[in-house]
Amino acid sequence: MEIDFLIIGQGLAGSALGYRLIHEGRKVILIDQPEENKSSRVAAGLFNPVTGRKMVKTWKGELLFPEIIPFYQELEQATGKKFLTLQHIYRPFLSIEEQNEWMGHSSDPEIQPFLNKIEVENQHASLKDSFGGVLLQNSGWLDIPTLLDGMVTFFGDRLVQEEFQEEELVQEGEAWQYKQWRAKALIYCNGLGAMRSRFFSFLPFAPVKGEILELKQDFNPPFIVNRGVFRVPLPNGNFRVGSTYTWHDLEEGPTATAQKELLDKLTEVVRVPVEEVVAHRVGIRPATKDRKPFLGKHPEAPHVYVFNGFGAKGVSLVPYFSAQMRDFLLENKPLAAEVSISRYFNYI
Repeated sequence: MEIDFLIIGQGLAGSALGYRLIHEGRKVILIDQPEENKSSRVAAGLFNPVTGRKMVKTWKGELLFPEIIPFYQELEQATGKKFLTLQHIYRPFLSIEEQNEWMGHSSDPEIQPFLNKIEVENQHASLKDSFGGVLLQNSGWLDIPTLLDGMVTFFGDRLVQEEFQEEELVQEGEAWQYKQWRAKALIYCNGLGAMRSRFFSFLPFAPVKGEILELKQDFNPPFIVNRGVFRVPLPNGNFRVGSTYTWHDLEEGPTATAQKELLDKLTEVVRVPVEEVVAHRVGIRPATKDRKPFLGKHPEAPHVYVFNGFGAKGVSLVPYFSAQMRDFLLENKPLAAEVSISRYFNYI
């Protein structure tokens, strides 16, 4: 069977790029073992335009955020599923100095599109926000498992749910034979699985373990609380709280230490006691050493590509960069130097 692209991995990255290529009329097959894209299914799905301890605009936020809502709404229409929730993010201030600093930020043209309101006093008796806080807009969260399940149906028989066996790849001239498919190109979208590939093991992945909780708590404001931890209201009335970041202990399985860390940080923001921890989940994010994703073509193997390394901000990064990758694949438009894997070719 002659196809244009064989995509390895149907996580968020593979689903987005596969959709864009099919939309352009290309013949695509995706190979995926669902338990292998656990990082996508466990991810919190938050998209937040202003992040970090110093609360700065997300890297390339002016390019990324205009793409997020239209793209996921398009996928909702394509799948008939609802998985995008638009919601303000509220970050309480810890001091009057921080409040004053944000008053100054409010005139910053880079921040203004994402700033809804600055509050100077407590917004709810259940919140520890004596100095008020900043309410951000163009934000929300994505129910990634529902999206991925919807894309399974969308892809239909173009998706093969089995383990990818790289040793069965056979190069035939400029094409690649894999089982019954003869592909013009391969694209590795399989997260940390790419570290085990003979093509992309040279890329400096920096895996990060993240743990999140689902819990019951009697406090349901109309916004996501984000200070030290994020607290996302779920459709079932529970809340998702996360996340931890661990670079050293990458063993699978939830830890009591992480649960205590998240609950302690939550009590620093919300006064209401937690009634019950319903679930505790773990994922290993395919992050990179320079915190920038991996896009591009292998320097030697013909027509072998990677679209990977989106880490904790995949929901924000994938809509924009999947369009960039599509244009690179189909029209040979150059990739930004910051994300192109050519930045690592000297280390091969």
